[in-house]
This record gives sequence, C-alpha cells and structure tokens, in this order.
Amino acid sequence: MKMPSEMFTMAPSRNDHQVALRCAVGVFVPLITLLLLDRLDLAVFASFGAFTGIYGRNEPHAKRFVIQLRGGLLMVLVMLLATLTARTGEAFALTASNTTWIQVLATTVVAGGCSLIIAWWRLRPAGSLFHIFAFAAIASIPDQPPLWQGMLVAVLTVALSLLIGISSRVVRSHRTPWVRPQPPRLTPGEKRAARLEAVGYLIAAGLAGTLGTLAGEWLGFGHNYWAMVAAVVPLVGHTTRHRVSRGVQRIVGTALGLVLLAGILLLRPAPWQTVLVIAACQFGAEMFIARQYVLAQIFVTPLALISTLLVAPSSPVILLRDRIVETAIGAAVGIAVVLAPTLWRRLRGRQPPG
Repeated sequence: MKMPSEMFTMAPSRNDHQVALRCAVGVFVPLITLLLLDRLDLAVFASFGAFTGIYGRNEPHAKRFVIQLRGGLLMVLVMLLATLTARTGEAFALTASNTTWIQVLATTVVAGGCSLIIAWWRLRPAGSLFHIFAFAAIASIPDQPPLWQGMLVAVLTVALSLLIGISSRVVRSHRTPWVRPQPPRLTPGEKRAARLEAVGYLIAAGLAGTLGTLAGEWLGFGHNYWAMVAAVVPLVGHTTRHRVSRGVQRIVGTALGLVLLAGILLLRPAPWQTVLVIAACQFGAEMFIARQYVLAQIFVTPLALISTLLVAPSSPVILLRDRIVETAIGAAVGIAVVLAPTLWRRLRGRQPPG
C-alpha cells in the first residue's frame, strides 16, 4: 500500500531551508513590530499577508517577484473582502446564526473563485486553502479593528515579503538574471480542468462548512471554517490515492500537532515568546510542507491556533477540541468528494443496459 508509506517517507530537499527562513522572517518582523506597538489585534493581517512568501519557492528572482506579487495582491483582496463581510452582520443587525451562514456562503465562493484564479496564474502551492483560511478567520473576528489599519498592516507585510523574496540578489553567487517572465497561458484542457477543480472546491468547502456549522450548533463547538480548510486538502494531487492519503495525513498530522500545541500552552509563553514560536512553526512548516505532509502539519497546527489565540483569546481546551473535530469532518468530506467520481463511474458501469 502506497498510502501509509507516504506518512513515513520524506522527499529530498530542494533548498527548503532558504524558503523556510524567508517565510519565518516575513512573519516574525511584522508580528514583533505589532507587539512593540501593543497592537496584536492586527496580528492576523500580518500573519496572512506573510503567506506571500510561500509562493515562487525556488524560482529565479524576477519570476518569483511576479508570482509573489500576484499571490500577495490576491491575499490582500481576500482580507479586504473578509473585513467587509464581517461588518455586514452589524450593519444589517443580523443574528449570530445568520451571520455564521453568510460567512459560510461567502467562504465557499472564495474557495471556488480563488482556486480558479490560482490555476489561471499557475501559482504554487495550488488551490485556495490559504485564502479560505484567511477569509474565514478574519470574517469571524467579532471585534474588527479599523479597516484602514488592518489593510495597512496587510499591504506592508506583503511588501516586506516581496523584498525578502528578492533580497538574495545582493549576494552575487545567488543572483539570477532579471528576465521578465512570460505570462502563463493555459491550454483548453487546462482551462477545463481548472473550472472542474473550482467546482470541486465549491462543493467540498460548502458541504464541509454546512456540516461543520450544523455539528457545531448541535454539539456546541465553533470554528467551522477549520472544516472548510481541511476539506480542500485532499483536492490537491495527481492521483486519487495521493489525494485520499493527503486527507488522512491531515487528520494524523493535526492530532500530533495538537500534542505539541498542548505542550507549548502548558509553558504559558509570554507574548514575545509566542511570536518566536509562530516564526519557528512557520519555519518548520515550510521546511517540510513539500517533503512530508504529516510532519509539516505538526508545525502548521500550533502555527494556526496560536495565531488565532493572539487575536481572539479563548479556552485552549475548547480550541484543541474544535480543531480535531472540525478537521475530521472536513477531511472526511474532502475524501468523499475525491472518491465520488470514481464511485459514480463504477455504479454506472454496473447498470444493466436499458
């Protein structure tokens, strides 16, 4: 069986330490600055703006800059839409339940739309996982900071990530020719695949958000968007076996990551130590995300939850519970969406001729 073996093997390194260092610095500098300014309420905008650095991992400088610029601008747009969505509930005096369902619907649209844009631009990592996470996390913040302040932090963080991305040009041995990359052109087949993939993201995110919300209302837990994020994880991959494996690895890695997070929280780190932990987890995540998904998730889980605690403090026990339950719901939905076409073809093949 190939699926279990993927959990215990590691792909070779491709200068992952360089990418990891860029991403760690890209998130550490904005967060420590906000800490010194006593404005950690804006930390979420810095954290998601720093995702700009994950694009164009090993590309030449010019191409990396263009790729990261596109990725950063799309993330800024997502964050802007999220802050505006968060304000609709208050503007129209909606109930908490109605606001939640609006956020699920809006996040679903973001899942499909960003997936299509990412495919159109040929960005890697593929898919809209980060955009789902950013949109839903920001849209669900109850006490929104001033709009211009949040967007200023987002834009400045993206700009910093762009500078870090081309910073190695100062070292002659690492400098690559500054050649303007050709705009990506998709074949008709690739365009069709991108549209089908976007539909898959719509279905997986929408279904997971619905089930996560209903289960949360019934069992009394929140963070339904974690189910939406987990649901799209299995949609990335070239084979059905690999996609299903990613869903299983998401659950296993999350469970192990929660153990690490529990240990960190028991130490009761000071705010400046928390920022260091976030940077370290960002480094670890980028070191292994392209090589060993389970190991990467061990770092991704505390990274996501500690960032959440910075902006919206809550009970760590409840946070740990919500994370594993919502992740299990989402991953199960994603695996079901991946397997559905195969099961449908098999059922059709067994039908007797009419």
